[in-house]
Amino acid sequence: MTHTQSSTEIINVRGLRYCIRHWGSVDAPKLFFLHGLMDSSPTFQFVVDALKLSWHIIAPDWRGFGASEWQSRSYWFPDYYADLDYLLEHYSKEEPAQIVGHSMGANIASIYAGIKPERVSRLVMLDFLGLKAGKNADAPAVIGNWLDAINEHPKMRVYPNYESLASRLMASNPRLAKNNATFLARNVSRVRADGQIEMACDPWHKIPSPIPYRVEDSKSIWRKIQAPVLMIIADAGYVHQRFGNDPDEFHDRIESFSSVKVVTIPNSGHNIQHDQPERIATELELFLMMK
Repeated sequence: MTHTQSSTEIINVRGLRYCIRHWGSVDAPKLFFLHGLMDSSPTFQFVVDALKLSWHIIAPDWRGFGASEWQSRSYWFPDYYADLDYLLEHYSKEEPAQIVGHSMGANIASIYAGIKPERVSRLVMLDFLGLKAGKNADAPAVIGNWLDAINEHPKMRVYPNYESLASRLMASNPRLAKNNATFLARNVSRVRADGQIEMACDPWHKIPSPIPYRVEDSKSIWRKIQAPVLMIIADAGYVHQRFGNDPDEFHDRIESFSSVKVVTIPNSGHNIQHDQPERIATELELFLMMK
């Protein structure tokens, strides 16, 4: 399969080298793609390939992922809100942004859209609706786990070659086609100094946060979002796993958004952008072109 070609540039974002991937003409409407945890910008390649309209897609590798600079120490999640604010000021200063976020990227985008609603015109969230209530909420345990984890010197799993990584990706996601696994193995990884392959993610991202998670905080911010929201949910993804047996909690969270459309995609897992890219592309463009 021939893929839509991308280009990358390195810019300084708040003192760190950030890799920004671009697809499409710079004269086309801008659309920001924000990847999730333990991932990087090439993850959206198959969705980009399936788009029918002309877009200028801007997709950063978040700090500590892909070809952006790694800190090699614990990360502070609010830095991502400030990084996104900088990126939107850099690439979309004159107009509010249209944003598509997967998982962690949706988390970052939805919080930002509530804090700075005037800077986001449309928001698409791919398989994210927060963590389960009560998860990581016990402050002594959360902080204790963090202290223990930072002394363990986290490491990424290594593979002898790209084929081994592709096999691992397919084992983790049985829906992933072999050709797509091969592409991902070569594009979301890096070659180590010893010649082995690892995912292009700073292993310090494996360290749990020392900050307790409180869903009420997220909901209070979601209520301030002014942009229309498209919530795309995988029928076998994290949203379904967390809230499929708790419809009251699911609807309570959905109702935190003042203008939201919910679409469930069949035969898809959490990495919905890999499993059903054509359907994602269709839903995206229908939503983005609505008046």
